[in-house]
Amino acid sequence: MTVTPADLHARGEEFAQFWSEYHLCTLTTLRRDGSPHVVPVGVTLDLGTAIARVITSGTSAKARQVRAAGEGGARVAVSQVDRGRWSTLEGLAVVRDDPESVADGERRYAQRYRVPRENPRRVVLEIALTRVMGSR
Repeated sequence: MTVTPADLHARGEEFAQFWSEYHLCTLTTLRRDGSPHVVPVGVTLDLGTAIARVITSGTSAKARQVRAAGEGGARVAVSQVDRGRWSTLEGLAVVRDDPESVADGERRYAQRYRVPRENPRRVVLEIALTRVMGSR
């Protein structure tokens, strides 16, 4: 099952607002042995495409774990919490390292958080959403 833009819009304005506010998030990927690898990240959500993005170094454990899953993508989850408000997005992540995707990811990150520092090894984890949970 894939989450569609209509599914995200149906969650309402509070959901959209929550995913545009400045909140640190967590990304959960799976190690080769199946154990969870959870790290803090910044996440951007494109309501129009039902795609979440995380920028990171191409040498990071999270990028390596997503790459290791192959072309079909890696099952991942991103979550954010603010007191009693929370939301988790699950989906299939792939690594995008082409200059256009990286620039787009950086632009989106700058809009939600701040201009990211220079990193010539930067990639984007692009997550096609399959499930949305939460209080928002």
